[in-house]
Amino acid sequence: MQSITEIKSLRSQIKAWRQAGLSIAFVPTMGNLHQGHFSLVEKAKTLADKVVVSIFVNPMQFGANEDLDNYPRTLNEDKQGLAELNTDIVFTPTVDTIYPNGLGEQSFVDVPGVSLGYCGGTRPGHFKGVATVVTKLFNLVQPDYACFGEKDFQQLQVIKTMVRDLSIPIEIVGVPTMREVTGLAMSSRNGYLTSDQKHAATTLFNTLKTCVDKIKAGDNDFVRLCNEAKSTLQQAGLEPDYFEIAQRDTLKAATLNDKQFVILAAAYLGTVRLIDNMQVVI
Repeated sequence: MQSITEIKSLRSQIKAWRQAGLSIAFVPTMGNLHQGHFSLVEKAKTLADKVVVSIFVNPMQFGANEDLDNYPRTLNEDKQGLAELNTDIVFTPTVDTIYPNGLGEQSFVDVPGVSLGYCGGTRPGHFKGVATVVTKLFNLVQPDYACFGEKDFQQLQVIKTMVRDLSIPIEIVGVPTMREVTGLAMSSRNGYLTSDQKHAATTLFNTLKTCVDKIKAGDNDFVRLCNEAKSTLQQAGLEPDYFEIAQRDTLKAATLNDKQFVILAAAYLGTVRLIDNMQVVI
């Protein structure tokens, strides 16, 4: 596995692969890798001849009161895990490499509509930061495929919309959420949870599953279902950020005419913000 930090070296290797007629799959990450990330790499390996994984904690997608400085960084362990998967390149640029003129002078990409509400409502500017860094990484790696986890469902839809709107020739591949045995969605932030909190956190998964079952059984009072879910979360000690039922592809509020839904949820457990979702087709 090659470990590359500089753009010139990355582009040189990408050019050589292209001249050899090889296809490329890409997995952008912020590091602190777990089995969920590794499942993206494993999927990427089935899609293309070469796989590039980036590790970059992107300051543009963090708000003023968020955990940029405390975000877990485990580069050595991450590299070891990627090497065991026979990843071809791990790209680990610095902030100065990605934003040489600073964030204040950086051009940005903003994806309207699908970026609004949910995590976009709670974290203003978050998806502008995501879309900007992903666009820049796409330009550097120039992959044929890019893999993203479905746990961050709104992010996945933002990237799909951006690629379509800007005619970027990359196929975006969503990869199902990896979960703990308890059902808790794997996340880098799970490491902040105590054992008791991890037990309480499973309520988010169970509440989503209950809501799915009710919709499939014909219950279409979406407002009541969401209110009941929020109450369940609160009783378990979680503070709901949002719990909403949306049309799966547009993320607009669900209507009685829709057949494909996604239930999007976020909740705080202490200082840890958990997100999860489940899709429903009726």
